[in-house]
Amino acid sequence: MLKSLKRQNHKLSSPAGQIEVLDDAESIDIITFKDKLSDIGLYPLKPTKIDIFQVNVGKMCNQVCAHCHVDAGPDRKEIMTKETMQLCLDAIRETDIETVDLTGGAPEMNPHFRWFVEELSSLGKKVLVRCNLTIILANPKYNDLPDFFKKHEVNVVSSLPYFTAKRTDAQRGDGVFDKSIKALHMLNKVGYGKENTGLKLDLVYNPAGAFLPGDQETLTSQFKRKLLEYDIEFNDLFAITNLPVSRFLEYLVKTEKYEDYMTELVNAFNPTAAEGVMCRNTLSVSWDGHLYDCDFNQMLELEVKAPSHIRDFDIEALTNREIVLNQHCYGCTAGAGSSCGGATT
Repeated sequence: MLKSLKRQNHKLSSPAGQIEVLDDAESIDIITFKDKLSDIGLYPLKPTKIDIFQVNVGKMCNQVCAHCHVDAGPDRKEIMTKETMQLCLDAIRETDIETVDLTGGAPEMNPHFRWFVEELSSLGKKVLVRCNLTIILANPKYNDLPDFFKKHEVNVVSSLPYFTAKRTDAQRGDGVFDKSIKALHMLNKVGYGKENTGLKLDLVYNPAGAFLPGDQETLTSQFKRKLLEYDIEFNDLFAITNLPVSRFLEYLVKTEKYEDYMTELVNAFNPTAAEGVMCRNTLSVSWDGHLYDCDFNQMLELEVKAPSHIRDFDIEALTNREIVLNQHCYGCTAGAGSSCGGATT
């Protein structure tokens, strides 16, 4: 079945609300993602096991990045309460969920962030924090974050669009590259990214434009070589495809690249990548406690087909749910695949 891109339920988030942006976009017809999965015997798409509990603790951020799918920024007021955090703790306490992935915005700006990390650590969960690096230098109260992360053996995952100032600043704001290098030095100083410390420091790369990321192994080698010139060490690099959601969707429409980009994603569909999409082992929790199959569905307000709030958490129902799909899902199955942990093949 063909589906017009113009008729998709793609939305653009903004502080003023969600608005349709495709009314002026030229319509093209492509096979629906559901039918694409049906062709390879994967529809309806079901979870394998919930291993990762990804929690968006708020949309407030000290940066306003050009391609942010969360539409995060300093003016966002959506912040997870301590009560909702407690519901998350209660929900996963007796489960086999191994990893809790904290994201935002800048998750560190949530006033209960450190308490939440401490509680998760006490439950024996592996804690992963998506740190934008510059938050460490944004205010003296954040300067000790490297030591805090070390104390709780947090896996730090940090976005660094490129190993040059020009490309990084173009995507994330003036001066971000230099601040990121300083923050990386601070993390390295306490042992992050160093051999035999057990303190994992990973970087995230996503393209600066409407194209797929390059080979993840090649990019990792390039980043390691170039960042050594700044005396920076890290563990792994995750290459992530930009999905047509929020600010990146707006960019595609305004630059009249939406049609070409979606066509590229569809043509690059990889059945092997489809088998390993992150929604099959991940559950996403919004700042207000609603449940989603992934962080991108969360931004599009496509709730799970199961009890959809953390207060009604049902691990059995969630493990057996049918995953909610739409055309943006092509972004996770293109080429080598894409997830919050990088390439999937």
